[in-house]
Amino acid sequence: MTATNKLVNAFAVALEIEKNEANDNLQYNEDKRWDSTAHMILIAQLEDDFDVMFEVDDIIDMSSFVKAKELLEKHGIQF
Repeated sequence: MTATNKLVNAFAVALEIEKNEANDNLQYNEDKRWDSTAHMILIAQLEDDFDVMFEVDDIIDMSSFVKAKELLEKHGIQF
């Protein structure tokens, strides 16, 4: 499974959305399903799926699908 597919799947599972909704347009403040609880589920899902550990600042900073990619890239994940 590619890194992009893993990322899309993590968002779909955590936010309970369709995979096609997990794209570069998805943002925390624009999707009502991405609330604080879903955000923590997403963080846990990403940490498990990519075997990384986010810093608190990164968790707070993760405000979009694109930002999630950028933060994972900091951990050596290539998209």
